[in-house]
Amino acid sequence: MVQKTAMVAGASGLTGSHLVKYLCENDAYEKVNIIVRQAIPYSHPKLLTKIKNLEQVTESDFEGVEDFFCCLGSTIKKAGSKEAFEQVDLIAPIQMAKYAKTQGAKHVLVISAMGANSHSKIYYNRVKGKMEEKLSTLSITTVSIFRPSLLLGERQEFRLGERFGEFAMKILAPVFIGPLKKYRAIEAKQVAYSMMQKALESPSKAVEIYESASMAEIK
Repeated sequence: MVQKTAMVAGASGLTGSHLVKYLCENDAYEKVNIIVRQAIPYSHPKLLTKIKNLEQVTESDFEGVEDFFCCLGSTIKKAGSKEAFEQVDLIAPIQMAKYAKTQGAKHVLVISAMGANSHSKIYYNRVKGKMEEKLSTLSITTVSIFRPSLLLGERQEFRLGERFGEFAMKILAPVFIGPLKKYRAIEAKQVAYSMMQKALESPSKAVEIYESASMAEIK
């Protein structure tokens, strides 16, 4: 079996931290490179950590990478402004995908959001929609887009609104059936696992989109 090299951006986040562990523990990957602003509390012989701010990332960081996983994500409150938010959620993912493609990557897998639409009246969804559209025009062999609903899991930072949301979604889970299944909250580790599994499969389309309901069924 020919082993692959992965790159993960956003490796310190809720989903990215799970993804790094899954990739390192999977025999399909020989190397797992990550770009983070500070070291993460996880080590593995396969793991290569590059400590950089987003604006310091260059094309050479993607040398030898076959699969690029983008788990970057912020909020306007955390970023401090719309411009800073777009740098993380729109500009950086596109630029890194371009770098990955130039260096020979065939598969880009990115976390977006449920409701992503470049024409949405909701600013957050509009930015995510623009990111998806731009990625889809880069002529990358395969782009896999993951649109989770509310993510469940222990975050490093406390977000009161999301804690209330998690509580409500868990209570209301039985209501979300049939067409409403895509609105169910999903564990971040399941999203991470889904991303890895889809990277290991042979894609049927150039651009594939996965929502919470389909991710929940990936074993």
